[in-house]
Amino acid sequence: MKTPSRAGSGLSAPPAPRATPSPSAGRRGLLTLLGVDLWERFSFFGMAAILVLYLTAPAVDGGLGMSQQTATALFATYMSLNFLAGLPGGWLADRVLGARRAVMAGGTLIACGHAVLAVAAAPALYTGLALIVVGTGLVKPSLAAMVSASSGTAKREEAFSRFYMCIQVSALLAPVVTGFLAEKVTWHLGFAAAAFGMAAGLAQFRIGLRVLDGIGGAPSRPLTPVEARTAARRAGAVVLAGAAAVTAVVLGVVPLLAMLALLGAATLFLPFLYLRALGRRSAVGRHRRTAFTGLMTASAAFWMIFAQSGSVLSLFAAHHTDRDVHGFTVPASWLQSVHPLFILLLAPFLGRLRAATTTKFAGALAAAGASVCVMAVAALLARSGDVSMAWLVTAYLLLSLGEIVLAPVGLALAAAVAPPGFTNRFLALNGMFAAVGVVLGGQFYRLTAVVPQPAYFLMLACVAFAAGAAVAGAAKRLSPHLPV
Repeated sequence: MKTPSRAGSGLSAPPAPRATPSPSAGRRGLLTLLGVDLWERFSFFGMAAILVLYLTAPAVDGGLGMSQQTATALFATYMSLNFLAGLPGGWLADRVLGARRAVMAGGTLIACGHAVLAVAAAPALYTGLALIVVGTGLVKPSLAAMVSASSGTAKREEAFSRFYMCIQVSALLAPVVTGFLAEKVTWHLGFAAAAFGMAAGLAQFRIGLRVLDGIGGAPSRPLTPVEARTAARRAGAVVLAGAAAVTAVVLGVVPLLAMLALLGAATLFLPFLYLRALGRRSAVGRHRRTAFTGLMTASAAFWMIFAQSGSVLSLFAAHHTDRDVHGFTVPASWLQSVHPLFILLLAPFLGRLRAATTTKFAGALAAAGASVCVMAVAALLARSGDVSMAWLVTAYLLLSLGEIVLAPVGLALAAAVAPPGFTNRFLALNGMFAAVGVVLGGQFYRLTAVVPQPAYFLMLACVAFAAGAAVAGAAKRLSPHLPV
């Protein structure tokens, strides 16, 4: 979606007042938001645990029989589009729907998307994924903005840390439930379970709306009638273009990998172009915008490695890991529950970490780099036969340490930098830089066709270590311009 012009951005109008909830409303509202996000994350992580395995499974086993490179590229594009959709989704919440209605509409689309995936037909794959992407773009920035509003400025980072820790319950349970149904019964039953989870989250959210004390009830900068007509025309063009692209891929007119490459290129440039446009309108000071952009760019290296868990590490678990436990073969998707389990166990301790934002970012990147160094050793040993699950568990432990430190701080930073009326969109920008990392990770995996897997993991480690070193080296210049 194009960035609004000066005339259509609403920057000349006085900003809408931010909600100031009472302490009791803040606590009860946070629980309501936590409930819907728990179910939304259940559907998300349940999907992430089985998608690549489903895409690469032979047709005789109910899968689509894609190559690992194609399936990984498709998964990376799907993940990145989930983040990328947050910008138009955040704009709709800020200017058209309000956060509450954005969550309801987005959650409905997500549930429908999973239900479509439960249909055993290849065209249903792209339709279902498209519905989930659009729905996630509406839900994620709106929920994050409501968390920020319900907690107040002073406790914003603490609220995000607790929120992030609690939703790992869904990330822990979802791969177990959907993975068992998908791998042991049928793939499409796993997708149906994810649809049920999102529907339950919507019901819980609708019941708990009354305790939110007006938070997210109306758009912060409503569109004028002229702006609304312009936005409707642009939205119609985007929908038609998306439908045409899906149809072209389904009919074989455009190769899937070519379409994925085009979407990936758009993902890489859009967050930088949007921030540049904001600079021209002076919505954020130049030094603060530069510091924010620098840290978000570095965070992309972390999310590049994080995205490997649903694709590369999942395939490694399926094909190179000894998963036999006393005669029972552990489903490959279950190993993805190790990551959120570590977050639940470690977050109460690391959540109290007091350090500069730059220090947290650099430390998280170092942990991510160490996790893929472990996988490089495991891949080397796998040449002689299946390796112990302990290698994957260790890699997930290190990745979890980094995520606990980086993810809540990134959300708090985006909420603090956002000018009035732009909160949803800046929270979406945080996700869009994560999408940059996911796309890069998906493209890097194509190198495994010519590069040995140990070398591939070491390449990822070098990128993470270099990004962490750059943040640490620039800390003195960045820190004075960071609000958190």
